[in-house]
Amino acid sequence: MDLFYLGIVIFLFVLAVFDLIVGVSNDAVNFLNSAVGAKAAKFKTVLFIAAIGVFIGASLSNGMMDIARHGIYQPQYFYFSEIMCILLAVMLTDVVLLDVFNTMGMPTSTTVSMVFELLGGTFALALIKVSNGSSAGLGELINTDKALSVIMGIFLSVAIAFFFGMLVQWLARVVFTFNYKKRMKYSIGIFGGIAATSIIYFMLIKGLKDSSFMTADTKHWIQDNTLMLVSCFFVFFTILMQVLHWCKVNVFKVVVLLGTFALALAFAGNDLVNFIGVPLAGFSSFMDYTANGGGASPDTFVMHSLLGPAKTPIYFLIGAGAVMVYALYTSKKAHNVIKTSVDLSRQDEGEENFGTSPIARTIVRMSSNLSNGISKVLPERSKQWIGTRFRSDETILADGAAFDLVRASVNLVLAGLLIAIGTSLKLPLSTTYVTFMVAMGTSLADRAWGRDSAVYRITGVLSVIGGWFITAGAAFTISFFVAVIVYYGGTTAIVILIGLAIFTLIRSQVMYRKRKDKEKESETVKQLLRSTDNAEVLNLLRKHTREEWSKVLDFTAENFERTVTAFLHENLRGLRRVSGAVKFEKQLIKQLRRTGTLATARLDNQTVLNKGLYHYQGNDFVGDLVYSIGRLCEPCLEHIDNHFKPLTAIQKGEFADVTEDITYFLQRCRRQIEDNAYGDTDTDFSKAEEIIRQLSRLKREELRRLKNHSGSTKVSMVYLAMIQEAQNVVTYTVNLMKVSRKFEAE
Repeated sequence: MDLFYLGIVIFLFVLAVFDLIVGVSNDAVNFLNSAVGAKAAKFKTVLFIAAIGVFIGASLSNGMMDIARHGIYQPQYFYFSEIMCILLAVMLTDVVLLDVFNTMGMPTSTTVSMVFELLGGTFALALIKVSNGSSAGLGELINTDKALSVIMGIFLSVAIAFFFGMLVQWLARVVFTFNYKKRMKYSIGIFGGIAATSIIYFMLIKGLKDSSFMTADTKHWIQDNTLMLVSCFFVFFTILMQVLHWCKVNVFKVVVLLGTFALALAFAGNDLVNFIGVPLAGFSSFMDYTANGGGASPDTFVMHSLLGPAKTPIYFLIGAGAVMVYALYTSKKAHNVIKTSVDLSRQDEGEENFGTSPIARTIVRMSSNLSNGISKVLPERSKQWIGTRFRSDETILADGAAFDLVRASVNLVLAGLLIAIGTSLKLPLSTTYVTFMVAMGTSLADRAWGRDSAVYRITGVLSVIGGWFITAGAAFTISFFVAVIVYYGGTTAIVILIGLAIFTLIRSQVMYRKRKDKEKESETVKQLLRSTDNAEVLNLLRKHTREEWSKVLDFTAENFERTVTAFLHENLRGLRRVSGAVKFEKQLIKQLRRTGTLATARLDNQTVLNKGLYHYQGNDFVGDLVYSIGRLCEPCLEHIDNHFKPLTAIQKGEFADVTEDITYFLQRCRRQIEDNAYGDTDTDFSKAEEIIRQLSRLKREELRRLKNHSGSTKVSMVYLAMIQEAQNVVTYTVNLMKVSRKFEAE
């Protein structure tokens, strides 16, 4: 039996390694977002500074480990086997859940996931114990206060961080403006002093408060002399930053890199429990059972030892720090999560990753009305002066940066300060929530959410916030059921669940790589939206257009044939797949049109007049093609779903022949657009006319049959709809080829 539980402990540590990797992938956005978004230094330099902070923070961490020992469950009421069941359920759930969010590029809270996984697993075992006649009730078995404090922390973090991010950034922009280099002669010293002091205060209060070298006397001394320490730091750093400015050093870069280090240190020091706290609790439980069990059964040995404080061996902390640094350097998913946060806060318009939603549209309208109301009250001279402080055309941005160093500094300083103040007041603020919402608040204050992008950005923010609550619900539910399965299923269930977790992780990695391969194809769009040269923009737009229009033609050919084949064979599942594919493709068409609008806005007026119309017409035609496939699929799907009579053998045969011709025609046109070679267009146009004549003949024959009452009316109506949409597909393709040829012509 000891070997069985030893195997579980070893597996818990194996899972901890994976959990550290996926956890860092998720939480790296907290401390890398600002430095990466503002291009404060080379990416490798930023990673190096963050890695030092992560390693030091992990190596000095210890105090927060108690939450995994007795923060949610009351160990004095649980047996050793029950504790191991809870811990195994938590780790299996955590690794898979965080990996799912990382794959989607959505930042979430590792603290929330761990707390609610512990709560779900504990609730499952508590219900089992109560049903088995335990003398302790649910209220005694579970510490619900911790879970409630985390839920309150979500609301507090979101509201407080967003409001203060917006307020402080607005004040900072009024002081420095977007052309900050002209207005930092003397104010930069004071700003640098405040920023550096806030960061040091944050490191002392939050980053190092539970470090292994922090004795009780040291904590009391810092607490008693906080005002004196802050004053001394402020004077010292104000003088230092002013001197650095006189020495031509960019103080904002210093602040951003120092803030990155501080947040990385705090993350590793305080969030390490989210990744290794549970395996360490399992290890401690196993050591206590083997040392003091005295041959007792795992089902009767009570875990009083977990009530004591955690004493984590230093080699565990150093090992965890090394794994976190490795994950920070190698995880592509970490870069993906960072991209989501940076894209939502970037200063300029570009390719939006999120669509729109009714809530976002309502918020935009309400905000616009409020802004107009305030504008009417303010004096005209005040509005003009404020307008001079927010001239975004004067923005000083590094090459490829999403926002400037002023905003990056405010992001880091304010996030650190809010977390430090919240910690000192014992408010359960979340590092992830604070850093993300501060970034969103500062971007709103900077007017980065313009009328053309606000609805997309707000939808993205709401999606991320919704993901935080989904994390809590999913963590609780999955951990609950996994704990029940492990408890009743024993060794067999554990082996199956381990295999399922491994399969899920591997499948997630494969799907992620496929998705990243597709995203590589959008590099043209990134270059297009960064370029300012008219000739380069036109060439990149042509390249992007060829890529996208040829994809739509490929989609049309594939799904036209799939719809007809599925209908002829009465394959309901195949038609439903086409219907789903059409819905997804419609969203891509919306994005294609939006990208086209942003791109043509970068062209000069003459080029827009000469080429812009063809581009817009082409986008309309590819949209018509997708909608035509939808109109083709809809009556076919309804017909088969209602189990109506199929087409006659004659109808099937004649439409199958023309379908083959249409599919071949679409693929030929796709290759010509893709290769930008239009030498055979006249031949293809002649083929298109022949297909349309053939479809017209089929329509006349079907109308004649309908008039003579030979056959089912329902069948005839759906058949006529198919013929009409087939004609539309051919016509739209011909029109697309014509405008594509004109758009590409010099």
